[in-house]
Amino acid sequence: MKTKLLNSLMLAVLVVPSMAIAADVETTDHKAGEHVIPASAHTVTANVGFTTDYIFRGISQTSGNPAVQGGVDYSHSIGLYAGVWGSNVSWITDFGATGSASMELDTYFGFRNSFAEDFTYDVGFVRYNYLGTYTPAAGTVKADTDEIYGAIGYKWLTAKYSYGLGKFLTVSDAKGTNYFEVNASVPVGDTGLTFGAHVGKQTYKGAAAVTATYTDYKVGVSKDIGGYVVGLAYTDTNAPAGGFYTTLAAKDLARGTAALSVTHAF
Repeated sequence: MKTKLLNSLMLAVLVVPSMAIAADVETTDHKAGEHVIPASAHTVTANVGFTTDYIFRGISQTSGNPAVQGGVDYSHSIGLYAGVWGSNVSWITDFGATGSASMELDTYFGFRNSFAEDFTYDVGFVRYNYLGTYTPAAGTVKADTDEIYGAIGYKWLTAKYSYGLGKFLTVSDAKGTNYFEVNASVPVGDTGLTFGAHVGKQTYKGAAAVTATYTDYKVGVSKDIGGYVVGLAYTDTNAPAGGFYTTLAAKDLARGTAALSVTHAF
């Protein structure tokens, strides 16, 4: 599956430059007598990466194993954006589903902009799609999940709230499940390093409210080396061992974990 995902990402990268992103027509500034080609309002970028453990909201999605990841993003100068992002996963079958469910493919769109110089905002929708043919474990449902979100930032600090629109991951009775997070990203002097810190709380609704709700924490550092962002982060949660996030093989996916990642955008 990792090979298929990597091939798909490479294909996307080859296709993107050939897209008719904008019809930029050469214009003439008659006053200056110069030819000017206006900058396009449309931007398409792609990214590909590798991580030693795919951690989402403090929970390992790959049972501590590596993941190949990547996506394609479109944005417009007025603030509109949309994109797709994918990664290999294993958690669905780790919890008892039968069949194939080894790829996550997220689709999203939204609007973001800035105001009052140092403030930013972002609102949008994301759908977490889990591809494959599988039968959910007893008492669970298909993992595909819809969320809306809103965020506000000030300089290096951002707060974000995500709200589940129906079932959440494999939990059926979970409308209103939400995640509130605060993230900091601070440049470290002239070193080229960026220090990151995060705290978030996943609050489940319905029958899983008590057993699945938890808080996660993360600290990390990253550095751009010739266009490749190398990061090292440590994540932990207060979810009890042996509880909701422990697999059938007795592996605790919410345990403290360090992960190394490399990402390249182009």
